[in-house]
Amino acid sequence: MAALILLLAVRTYEETAVALARPNGSLRMVGATVTGLTDHTESGRSGGGQDGGSGDWFVHTEHTIELRVGDQLKTVDGVPDDAADTLQEGQRVEAGLWRGRVVEIDGRDVWPGWHPGARDITLFALYPLIVGYLIALAVAAAAYVTCRGDRVRLERQDRSGPWLLGFLVAVAAILVLIVCAAFGTRPAFWPLVPVAAGTVAALARLRVVVRRTRAARAMDAAGGTGSAPV
Repeated sequence: MAALILLLAVRTYEETAVALARPNGSLRMVGATVTGLTDHTESGRSGGGQDGGSGDWFVHTEHTIELRVGDQLKTVDGVPDDAADTLQEGQRVEAGLWRGRVVEIDGRDVWPGWHPGARDITLFALYPLIVGYLIALAVAAAAYVTCRGDRVRLERQDRSGPWLLGFLVAVAAILVLIVCAAFGTRPAFWPLVPVAAGTVAALARLRVVVRRTRAARAMDAAGGTGSAPV
């Protein structure tokens, strides 16, 4: 789980840093030469509908571009057709680099971003599990810190309610992000949104549980110190 959390954190940092590098002008612009172009074309039918039709024919083309930047050769995979249709071998271009990685070519975006590769698909599939684990850690840590001073002890069932609420809020945030992505809004930092929303909801609920536990403990203490009838 620690490896998955670290991988997700690294990917989120990469995507957020690249997204911020474009508007703030922190990309390093260098001259480069196109030394290789390779096309990868997939074609087929999108599948039939309920009426039994054969579906629409599609052709999808991606490019692998090899650039010479100084004495180095850099390869960019998965470049869409509209970003590579004007490039030719031997052409001089201006490349935007982020930490040595090619992000732009002549002002056109060639960074793959979040994409259905093996690494990102793994993160997509296991993301709910990662979110649930992070919320559980936050609840356990907050319960320990909050109850350490007055020795109020929270049982597992006391923590499970806040965790469940936080997880449900995180799932709702994931569904909202999916809808936003369908309309073309894909924030690079999207993994932070469900984690933050779920953690805030869980900690807010935990605060209520702690208050009730303290009140119950105070009532028990008051009842235990009362004088017996004569």
